[in-house]
Amino acid sequence: MDKTGDTGSLTRRDYLSGSSVLLGTSILAGCSSDGGEPSSTATSDSGETGTSTPSDSGLYTASLSPVGEVEFDSVPENVFTMYNQYADMLVALNHGNAVNSMFVPDMAGPAMNHYYERLSGVSFEWEDLPNPYDNFSKEFFYSLGSDVHFLDPAWAITQENWNMGDIEEIVDNIGPFFGNFYSGTHGDPQEPYSGNYQYYTLWELFGRVATVFRERKRYQQLRAVHNELINTIQMDLPPEEDRPTAVRVTLGDGQFWTYHLNRPGFWLADTRPLGANDAFEDATWDGLWGSVGYETMLAADPDVILHLWGMTPRYNMDDVRESLTSHSVGKELAAVQADRVYAHGMRYHGPIMNLFQIEMTAKQLYPEIFGEWPTYENGDHYPEIPTDEQLFSRDRVAKIITDG
Repeated sequence: MDKTGDTGSLTRRDYLSGSSVLLGTSILAGCSSDGGEPSSTATSDSGETGTSTPSDSGLYTASLSPVGEVEFDSVPENVFTMYNQYADMLVALNHGNAVNSMFVPDMAGPAMNHYYERLSGVSFEWEDLPNPYDNFSKEFFYSLGSDVHFLDPAWAITQENWNMGDIEEIVDNIGPFFGNFYSGTHGDPQEPYSGNYQYYTLWELFGRVATVFRERKRYQQLRAVHNELINTIQMDLPPEEDRPTAVRVTLGDGQFWTYHLNRPGFWLADTRPLGANDAFEDATWDGLWGSVGYETMLAADPDVILHLWGMTPRYNMDDVRESLTSHSVGKELAAVQADRVYAHGMRYHGPIMNLFQIEMTAKQLYPEIFGEWPTYENGDHYPEIPTDEQLFSRDRVAKIITDG
């Protein structure tokens, strides 16, 4: 299971994977304000195009697998989010105040603001947001009355007491679904969604969400920052044989919960571009992660240990390092001896967090190329990095978000 503190919900959610068919087309999402931008065209990295052209009545559409084409009459102002990448997307589009719920807010909220602290004028109010996983019921959805649900119906029907009839009821009586979960790992969904499910990158998915909010300009500007960051890093990466071996893990009780680094899916959008040599690349796990003991970790003996969730309130990195150095086998690990056990970010991350986590990972894996990663103290914000050592401009990103 996935150890992320005192919640078991991450474990259950991560094991769900899938594909999908269209839920429905031309679903009207009743919202309460006009859309601002007159029209836009959304083009994904894969070349597929979703239109956002209003009709004579002011309607516009956005499309996403597995829900198909969804019709809106105005920009959503009250938005259900589950996984935190969607909340981060809304903050990036300057619509963070539309979020009415989010997954593990007491963990994700502070972590998100640790990054936003470095962006002037950007923050996120999370304290009063409910966690949908605490009450994943139709009654909860009715109580929120959301204009749109950034939730994958293919995932929703895997939950206890949910079926296609419940999905249709929520769509008909409250608002449409607009989410894609299984692109996170390129997993296979259950019927009736198997067969026609389309996978997206994190930034393709962000583009689709931007179309819902008629924020194509902001999306394109932020995507340009991301593309430049990736190009900057990948131009300077050493040959594969000269790259470090690394693992992405969470330390549990006497074992390590292990994740891959370079597999497909947007959950790895912060490690895959760095191309480190995954010490467990050949491992096959029953699910999206595995677990290994200290002896197996020592046999792999990675140069770098990236501790997932290390920059969230759920883990104290001083305690993690103490557990490693005080263990008879853990203290023999090369990464421990070289002081290369790093606090890493969140797996459920959106575009803003992706920029910071790519920069973080670059510095942790390749300090001789991209500069040393500063010391991170528990509970602190993302470390301040001198301007000439930053891999992307904070001012540029902040202005895109706040000024458009």
